[in-house]
Amino acid sequence: MDSFAYPNTCSQNDRQPLVLAVDDNEDNLQLLTQLLVLIECSFITATNGKTTLLMAHDYHPDLILLDMMLPDLSGIEVACSLKQDSQTMEIPIVAVTAMARGEDKERFLLAGCDDYITKPYVIDDLETIIRKYVF
Repeated sequence: MDSFAYPNTCSQNDRQPLVLAVDDNEDNLQLLTQLLVLIECSFITATNGKTTLLMAHDYHPDLILLDMMLPDLSGIEVACSLKQDSQTMEIPIVAVTAMARGEDKERFLLAGCDDYITKPYVIDDLETIIRKYVF
């Protein structure tokens, strides 16, 4: 399964924020999407960089949670591409990664990520970051 859209039953005035969750690991992706449901966000998912770029263009999500180690493009390549495109440059990107060194965080921020959380993450910390950008 490459992508999934969680149905939004809210009216347009009560629209739930739309989050693009990106991870090539199905377990990680499921954990992210369960949290998004709990905090009342709609979501779409992608498991690789190329699909992420297409979905960002097609859906214009309110936030992208981006795994930095994808099978085709790196998260850095995806973030750079999104931030250089006028259609997607305003979408906040949060790097979600196991790479926890200071220089990694600096590279992600320079590539265009707006924030950063390391795996394994504390659910409350991830929720705080999501709420910072979409509510």
